[in-house]
Order: sequence, then C-alpha cells, then structure tokens
Amino acid sequence: MPVWRPDLPELDPWELPVTPTLIISTALATRDFQDVHHDRDAAVRRGGKDIFLNILTTTGLVQRYVTDRLPDADVRGIAIRLGTPCFAGDTLTFTGTIVAPPLPGAPGRIAVAGRTAAGAHVTGTVTVTS
Repeated sequence: MPVWRPDLPELDPWELPVTPTLIISTALATRDFQDVHHDRDAAVRRGGKDIFLNILTTTGLVQRYVTDRLPDADVRGIAIRLGTPCFAGDTLTFTGTIVAPPLPGAPGRIAVAGRTAAGAHVTGTVTVTS
C-alpha cells in the first residue's frame, strides 16, 4: 500500500497520556536535569502547575508521531515551536496533515500539531523523503 495518498491527507491522531514517569524518564534520557522536569515542588515554585515535558522529548514525540503513521518516510528535518506547557496528567493529542508529498528529487512536508486541553503545546513541520 502506498504511503502517500492524495485522498488521505490527514494522518490519524495520536492521544498520549502524559505521566510523571514519561516526563522524568525522557528528561533524564536527554540529559536534561532542570528541576522543573522532575521536581514538582520546584516546578510549582517557578509558576507551573506540575512538572512538564522538555523540548527534546517533544521533538522526539513529533518524530515518532510521523514515523508511526508513515513508516516508509525518512525524516530529514523537524521545525517546531512550543506553545503551552505539557504537564503531568495532560493528554497530548497529535494531528498531522500532508502539506506536500515527497516527489522524486523533492522532499515532502507534514504539518504537525500537539494539543492539550490548555491549547497548542507544539506546532511545526516535518520534512520527509520516502
């Protein structure tokens, strides 16, 4: 089955429950030792409602979202912007739209958004080849 179907430009959504374990383990795995990613009291003192995802984790989740839905795609670039924090206990829902399918000699682009109840946590594009 071909990956790029013009009649199906929307990728299936992905709902991810964001647990404290996810936040802490991915922060440590990316060598991000900032206390707001593993110490709830410190995060609250600094104005958050709980610990929250770091940007490296968010970038990895964006990549996973695209490659899980388009397994034949090779990621060539990710350009994202962070919005609202994604806290422990949130559900992060990813959606994506194929903006431009890859053509011979030209990469494709996928517009991706990750939202929580508070709004857009991440928006951006993923550049792919197949």
